[in-house]
Amino acid sequence: MKFEYASLAGRIKRALLDLKWVVDRAELLQDKAQRSGDDGFFDGVALNLHSFYSGVERIFEDIARTIERSIPSGVEWHQDLLLQMSAEIPLVRPPVIASETRDCLDEFRGFRHVVRNVYTFHLRPSRLQELTAQLQQCYLRVEQDLIDFTVFLEKLSQE
Repeated sequence: MKFEYASLAGRIKRALLDLKWVVDRAELLQDKAQRSGDDGFFDGVALNLHSFYSGVERIFEDIARTIERSIPSGVEWHQDLLLQMSAEIPLVRPPVIASETRDCLDEFRGFRHVVRNVYTFHLRPSRLQELTAQLQQCYLRVEQDLIDFTVFLEKLSQE
């Protein structure tokens, strides 16, 4: 089991680098959309906002599968997984993310659902701009919480 914790910590750190790239890309494309007036760039913004939450959710699934050995199921499983990550599991693990991080991520979870269910030309540029403006701060929260969690995992792997 010790190897499993160290391996999970390594996967989380690698995924954080990918998430940072997605955040930077969303901001770059948002800037291009604003400067050029070409609304085609908004498709890229939407895709990267979608990828941001999807990437975070893959990390959460990996944690749930490795530590809890349980991923929520059912219609609300995406929301349940987010709640699971913000909860302490006594004698197993501390919360993976703070409640403030959960709240900012919930905005992106909801947006990802929209992206999956409507055509991109129905997306409002103002909503894309709003989410992109919040993205860096949300990413920094996620990054700090997950780095703290990897410290917990690395301690477990050494016990």
